[in-house]
Amino acid sequence: MADLQRPPSAEAAPPAQAALSLHVDRVRTFDTPEFAGMSFLEVQTKSALNRVRGMPFGWSINPYRGCSHACSYCLSGETTILMADGRNKPLRDVRPGDAVYGTVRRGAYRCYAITEVLDHWSTVKPACRVTLADGTQLVTSADHRFLTRRGWKHVTGADCGASRRPHLTGNDKLMGTGAPPDPPKHTTAYRRGYLCGMLRGDAHLGSYTYQRPGRGSGTVHRFRLALIDDDALQRARVYLYDAGVATDGFLFQAATEARKEMRAIRTSARLAVAAVHDVIAWPAQPCDDWAKGFLAGIFDAEGSYSCGVLRIVNSDAVIIDATTSALGRFGFRWTLETTPNGCQVVRLLGGLREQLRFFHLVDPAIERKRSIEGRAIKSDAPLGVAAIEPLGLDLPLFDITTGTGDFIAEGVVSHNCFARPTHSYLNLSPGEDFERKVVVKVNLAEVLRRELVRPSWRGEHVAMGTNTDPYQRCEGRYQLMPAVIQALAEARTPFSILTKGTLITRDLEALQTAAKLVSVGAALTIGLLDEDLWRAAEPGTPSPRARLAAVKALNEAGIPTGVMLAPIMPGLNDDRAQLAALTDAAVQAGAVHVTPIVLHLRPGVREVFWPWLQRHHPELVDRYGALYRRSDAPAEYRRGVGAFVADQRRAAWKRHGRPPVPPSWRGLSDDRRSPVAQEPAASGGSGPTAAAQLSLL
Repeated sequence: MADLQRPPSAEAAPPAQAALSLHVDRVRTFDTPEFAGMSFLEVQTKSALNRVRGMPFGWSINPYRGCSHACSYCLSGETTILMADGRNKPLRDVRPGDAVYGTVRRGAYRCYAITEVLDHWSTVKPACRVTLADGTQLVTSADHRFLTRRGWKHVTGADCGASRRPHLTGNDKLMGTGAPPDPPKHTTAYRRGYLCGMLRGDAHLGSYTYQRPGRGSGTVHRFRLALIDDDALQRARVYLYDAGVATDGFLFQAATEARKEMRAIRTSARLAVAAVHDVIAWPAQPCDDWAKGFLAGIFDAEGSYSCGVLRIVNSDAVIIDATTSALGRFGFRWTLETTPNGCQVVRLLGGLREQLRFFHLVDPAIERKRSIEGRAIKSDAPLGVAAIEPLGLDLPLFDITTGTGDFIAEGVVSHNCFARPTHSYLNLSPGEDFERKVVVKVNLAEVLRRELVRPSWRGEHVAMGTNTDPYQRCEGRYQLMPAVIQALAEARTPFSILTKGTLITRDLEALQTAAKLVSVGAALTIGLLDEDLWRAAEPGTPSPRARLAAVKALNEAGIPTGVMLAPIMPGLNDDRAQLAALTDAAVQAGAVHVTPIVLHLRPGVREVFWPWLQRHHPELVDRYGALYRRSDAPAEYRRGVGAFVADQRRAAWKRHGRPPVPPSWRGLSDDRRSPVAQEPAASGGSGPTAAAQLSLL
């Protein structure tokens, strides 16, 4: 341990920069046995706080990058991604900070949700082409995953052996609406069509002659367009200017409690008003571009999209006829309804698939009318897998990481992983490189302090250990965590730590100081007491007894600390006597909660775990093949483990006493409490918090 506290010294020449996708300042190696064969890539990070969605915590900090448990670089750069504004952008052009559509589960359905792009990267990989029944084509890597009616599936895989994993077959149907049509080109015809729809639908245009006392008759020419939505107003203004009509902008209506602000453009010049009349004249033979522009304009002016229904309303029969004619031109189905006041309503048929096709094909300007946030992913689109073929080429492929863990690619739901931007981000393998090359964010504390003083920071809970262990062995040398803890405490930011490392006890004093200012919680993962199994399954981690001693030390110091019994591996450490002994030991150590987490073989973990199982426990391979047809063990098994541990926990509390909750922690509101310090339900499942924070091997 004393050797681990020495500052880094030995250095090696940096690797060739062309192989990496961020700048590495230097690479260190250490001549001590515990770090034999390992390299530490020191980098200058640009951000410290990572936004997390879909978890009980909103933010995370990861001092080290040590692994990647998701698919590698996935899709062709030409693949279109559905952005938050309702438009599509090629994947190669998407950047961190962009807002895109992902999905979240709400009840029985998965629904569209706007999320942020957290990272973007590329590499060259062997490519496959997936063709769907509707003609949609996706050029992707074999490891990429898409959402089907039966869950997430890789592009290719096997039904048995080490390569066994859920993969696409001809019986699968992808979830989504299918590839969008190409957006319209904003040609002169499109612009004239847009102005015709917009101005005929919502503008005031005319010339008026009246008698003036003592003078001859006078003529006034007026054009005015007033809108709440500035995006449509500015598009109309630009299109008019290109047609030779200059307009003035002004505030038409100030905002009130009952009404939104409305701005307008106008002109009273005779020639300008005459030019407007000319621009919006009905064409004798409208072309496709004009029809697309007209549909966009009339929708911006008189259309609505709410509760899953797209409507265009107008009382002018000529405008209604032009609208239905343009819809029919592009194969849309519609129905005509009449309102009580006599207006005609054109309602688009075909559900979400046709509504999205309308938006992509005609490109209305008003973003709020294009929003599909909250809509359930239900579609009758023919998205069955028709063919999967290797292209025999290594192509540049791209991937992104989003807050929801997925995104919409060519109209179908495409997967990425919360813990994705780690080793594969650096073009390092998630296998041997995971164990041998550690990325160290040497300037983490400095960047964190800058982010915590921003006016936008609201002191939300921060979880550490959500990707890689902040107290892995190299923390003894780099000592990043003390400064991180101090910065969070000074910024009055509550935090929690999940770790397997007993090195956390080094920072007891810092944690105690922080706990006087904010909510602080911790948890250690301890899955077994058997020393032989520990050495085989978790080499390089502190012994289970040492971790229990750390739990006791933390709780005695006033830091609420629990134990994650994880991972519970069927046939290895799920013996009832072992679980009872481990639960009892955790309670004796003062654990404020004891939570069982059954092994979760998500893609990436499965590929690492399966060879280990075959090598060390070949007798269990068939059993695991039956249990893990998907990422989780059967619900019945998980419920059984959870119920047993809950019973043992209650019995142990009766024997040893239930640990008191420190007043400083108990008094905080629920949203300030540590997610890892709250007593969970006895499910034994792999819930989002645990699954996100556990590293298997």
